[in-house]
Amino acid sequence: MAQQASQSIIAELEDAVRDGTSAKRVQTLRQVTDLFLNDGDRLNDEQVKVFDDVLCLLVARVETRARAELSKRLAPLDYAPFDVIHHLAWDDDIGVAGEVLTHSSRLSNAALREIASSKGQDHLFAISARENLPAFVTDVIIDRGEDRVIRRLAKNAGAEFSDNGYSTIVARAEGDDELVEILGLRIDIPAKLLRDLLQRAKDTVRARLLAIASPRAREEISQVLNDIAQEEAEAPRRNYGIAEELVKLMKQLNELDDVAVYKFAEQGKFDEVTVALAVLNDMPIAMIERLVLGLRSDLLLIPCRSAKLNWPTVEAILRKRPLPHAIDHATLEIAQRDYRRLSLETAQRTVRFWQLHNRIEKQPMAAG
Repeated sequence: MAQQASQSIIAELEDAVRDGTSAKRVQTLRQVTDLFLNDGDRLNDEQVKVFDDVLCLLVARVETRARAELSKRLAPLDYAPFDVIHHLAWDDDIGVAGEVLTHSSRLSNAALREIASSKGQDHLFAISARENLPAFVTDVIIDRGEDRVIRRLAKNAGAEFSDNGYSTIVARAEGDDELVEILGLRIDIPAKLLRDLLQRAKDTVRARLLAIASPRAREEISQVLNDIAQEEAEAPRRNYGIAEELVKLMKQLNELDDVAVYKFAEQGKFDEVTVALAVLNDMPIAMIERLVLGLRSDLLLIPCRSAKLNWPTVEAILRKRPLPHAIDHATLEIAQRDYRRLSLETAQRTVRFWQLHNRIEKQPMAAG
């Protein structure tokens, strides 16, 4: 019956394509779609191919709204015609492509990867919400996606990540509190990356994670935070006396500049780097020490920019500073991008705020 009906519509289809108005083509498209929706789950492969050919012919000749309607109707079907689904998925208009990119099981992972590699952010956003996404697709999305895409992908429990993909997405979470929370709640995040994530997180974000996490995740997060706190408490205080004398002398001789700090960093002389940043910014050494030895590279960029250091010097500081784990390539790339965006005015204003905050903290409380 379905086969006879599909064959009987061919003459009408030819008329619609050859001589029909736009309205006639849309009407024919709806008729063919209705016919397929009524009987498609009972058709064999050859019969489905007939519908596929018919729909592809019509889709190429109707306006966006009609294509979007077709996409919405076919996307949920496991037996939807293969070629027309791929045709819709490749549409430049996200109103057409979005439904099948997010919901259609008829799209191959290879096609998804190819679309993710070439289409825009709206298409990436739609793909990021699919129920199952293999790592070789998410690698492309992580590499190309903007913040809203990355957050949606991170929320997708059915998305798998490669080791490099996970490292990159954790690096991107630096300075993005919402992404930190999303990643911190993923049950599949590797232990080492959870530690890196929590070390970079603000105290307020850590507290919120503990508040909203499941009991199992809360236990793991608490253990990692306890380990971090213990290591920080056991870290010995450094003596900067000799470095301070050298750097202050260089300042008097007008030798404390970008070249000098670069040499200190390349030689691994981080007592001198720390004191130099403190002197150039008129900040306490202890405050700069926390930034140099801390895991958050975004905060360290601020005194570097305020001191007018060039990127090669800042890169040397980030690469060479004495931390348990060396900075990875993805985090370094993000730091370089952020450093370009950070204006001298903003950096110096932030440093002045830190200076003021430090002086207020040190003021004795007035007698009551």
